[in-house]
Amino acid sequence: MTKVGSQSWAQLYACHFEVDVEGWQITIYNDCDELDYCERCVSPEGNCWDFNPGDRTDPIALLSTWELQTLERMLKAL
Repeated sequence: MTKVGSQSWAQLYACHFEVDVEGWQITIYNDCDELDYCERCVSPEGNCWDFNPGDRTDPIALLSTWELQTLERMLKAL
């Protein structure tokens, strides 16, 4: 996982943050230093999925507590 753009997780304290995971462009929302929701995913082939905050289809809502905490630690290290 690599960040897209020059700003770190901490610099975007309450804003969208984009990462690249093996060619997938994933836009997530940093809400006061906590991972809130996934805004959008774009596959390497260009297929796009948009999500609404709080929807049950939001991939972040499907993570276990351990997965969410692990992902937040990884994002803060970028």
